[in-house]
Amino acid sequence: MVTNENYQSGESCNLAIVVPHQQMHISSVVHGRLRSGERSEPRDISDFAIYRFLSVSVEASTHRSWGSTMKPILQLAVLVLAGVACGEKTATAQSNIRQPADIITEAAGERDAFLPDFSYAGYGFGIDPIPKLSGTIISPRDFGAIPNDEIDDSQALKDALEKARETAGPVIIRFEPGRYQLTEVLDLDRSDLVLQGAGRGRGGTEIFMPRPLAMVDTGTRFNELRTYLSKYTKRQREPLRNLNVLFSEYSWTGGFFWIGKPGARAVPYLEEQDQKTQPVTVGRSGARGGKTLSVRDPGSFEPGQWIEILWYSDNPESGLIDSIYGPTDLKIGSHHWTFADRPLVRHRTKITNIQGETLGLASPLPHPVSDRVPAEIALWAPLERIGIEDLRFTFPNSPSFGHHVERGYNAVYLTGATDSWIRNIEITNQDAGILTDDSVHVTISDLIFSGNRPGHYAVHMGSVENVLVQNIDIFSPMIHSLTFNTKSLRSVYKNATVRAKAVIDQHAGSNHQNLFDNITLHLTANRGEDGPSYPVFDGSGAPYWQPGHGRYNTVWNLKLIVEGGMAADETLSVLGTAEGPDARIVGLHGNRPLTLDYRPEPVVAHLNERVTEIPSLYDFQLQQRRAREE
Repeated sequence: MVTNENYQSGESCNLAIVVPHQQMHISSVVHGRLRSGERSEPRDISDFAIYRFLSVSVEASTHRSWGSTMKPILQLAVLVLAGVACGEKTATAQSNIRQPADIITEAAGERDAFLPDFSYAGYGFGIDPIPKLSGTIISPRDFGAIPNDEIDDSQALKDALEKARETAGPVIIRFEPGRYQLTEVLDLDRSDLVLQGAGRGRGGTEIFMPRPLAMVDTGTRFNELRTYLSKYTKRQREPLRNLNVLFSEYSWTGGFFWIGKPGARAVPYLEEQDQKTQPVTVGRSGARGGKTLSVRDPGSFEPGQWIEILWYSDNPESGLIDSIYGPTDLKIGSHHWTFADRPLVRHRTKITNIQGETLGLASPLPHPVSDRVPAEIALWAPLERIGIEDLRFTFPNSPSFGHHVERGYNAVYLTGATDSWIRNIEITNQDAGILTDDSVHVTISDLIFSGNRPGHYAVHMGSVENVLVQNIDIFSPMIHSLTFNTKSLRSVYKNATVRAKAVIDQHAGSNHQNLFDNITLHLTANRGEDGPSYPVFDGSGAPYWQPGHGRYNTVWNLKLIVEGGMAADETLSVLGTAEGPDARIVGLHGNRPLTLDYRPEPVVAHLNERVTEIPSLYDFQLQQRRAREE
C-alpha cells in the first residue's frame, strides 16, 4: 500500500494502491478522502485522468506476460497523478477555509486585529525535524553505573559526562533499561550532546532521585538568588497555615539535569551584578512581523550567525511599553522600566543574508525598530543540539510543603540553549518537571506528568522565545498547570491535557504574543451565589510585573470538560478577571454551555464552538508557511 497524506483541516488526502495477484483496485480520490473500492465517475479533470489511466492500466495488468513488470510502474504513475489531484484539492480546500486572520479581524471590529505567526516555535525555527544525532556512544556502565543494583550512580554519571566533554563531535550517553539512582546535579554544558534512555515505560530507563536539591551540594549556583530573596524579603506568608518563611530558591530555578554554560547567569536578580550586553550595532528600522532589519553598521556580521535584538525601556511612557501593551488603562508595573541595563525584550534569531545595511532574519520581529522603539544588536553564542529523550524521572512521594516553599524535586533546568529538545519523558512526583530560561527554538514533546504529589510547575516557560511544548498529559496536581512566565515571548503550548487543578497561567512579567493551542482542561465547577464558575484563566505574578500579559496572547480551541459541580443544562462562567490587553480567545467550548468573564475584554470568536476546520492554529500557520517557502 502506498499512502500520500497532506494535512488539511485535520483531514487527509489519501491514495491507496492494492495489487492482489494480477489485479489493481484503485480508490477514487473524492473530496480529499479515500473511499476504498468506490466505482464513482470522475468529478474533475484530475479524477478523469486517473480514471482513464486506470481503465487501461488495470485491464493491461491482467495480461500475465507483462503485468508483473508493469505493476511498479503503474503504482508510481498513479501516485504521481493522484498527487496532482490531491494537491489541487488541498489548495482548493485551503482557499475555502476561513483564515485565522479573518476570524480575528471580524471579531475585533475597530480594535487591533494583529495575529502573530506562531509557526516559528520549536526546533529549527519550526521547520527542521529534530535530528537523530549520530556520533560517539558513551555507556554509563563503563564508568560504574549499573542499573538496578541499588547503588548510587551519581559519580559514575558525572564521569560519563566528563568523558563527553573530552570527546570531539556529537556524543550520545546511552542508558540501559533499568533504574539508576542520582543524588547530585548533572551538568549538560556542551553542544551536540544527547542523553538517551531505553524508553519511559515498562522495560525502559528510570532515573530515581531520592533526595531534593535542598539536600544536594549545589555549590554557588543559587547564591545570587538566595541573596536576592533575603535582601528583598521575599516571603511566603499564609497565616491560616502558620507559615511565614523565605521563598525557596528551588521554586522556579534549578534541576538535577542542568543545561547551560558553566557560570552562566540565566536570570539576573541583583542589580549590582548586572553587566550590560555590549552591542555590535544599533537598529535603524524594522517592521513588526517583518524579517528584515536595517542597521547602522553591518560590517562585522555574517550570514548564519546567531544574534540578539535587544529592546530596553527606561520610563513608563517608552515606545517599547506601548508596543507590548498598547493603549490601555491597566497599571504597568515598575519592573518594566526600573532596570535600564536589562533588556525588556530579546529577539534571538539567525542572519540569513546581508544586503547593504539590511540584515535578513530567520524569524519575524516581535516589535518594530525605530526612533520611537530603538533596539541594539549583539552576537549570541548559545549551546546547540542538546537532547534528553526516552527516559523516566521519578521522585519519592514525599510531603509537599506548598507554594514557594518547595524542596527542589526538579528534573530538568534548561538555559542558554537553542535547537534543543526534550521528548518522550515521564516525570513522577515533581516539584517542577521542566524549567526553562534564556532559550529559544526548543521543542519539548510527548510528556507525561504523573503521581498525586502536589507540585509547582509541569513545564515552566520563562525568558524564552519560540519554545514549543506539545503532546503533554498532566495528571499531577500542579499550582501552575500551563504557564507563560516572565518575558516569555511567541511560545506555544499545543495538544495539552490537564486532568487535575487545571488552569491557564499567564504569569505577568511582560509575557506576550504566546499561544495556547488545542488544549483540554478537566475541572470541577465552583458554586457561588451567581451559579457555577471556574477560574480557568488564573494568572499571577508580582505587582511590579503586572498586568497578567501583554498584547496578542492567543487561546485557540480550548476545551473544558466539567466533571462535577453543576448540572448538564447549567451554564459555566469561565473566569479570567486579572489578565492583560488584547487577548484573542477563539474556539472556547466544552461539555457545558459557557460564558466568558475575561478582563480586560478580549477579542472573542467561536464561543461555545470548536474551530473544526483549523484544529490547531500552530499547525495551520506552519503549513501555510511551508507552502510559501517552498
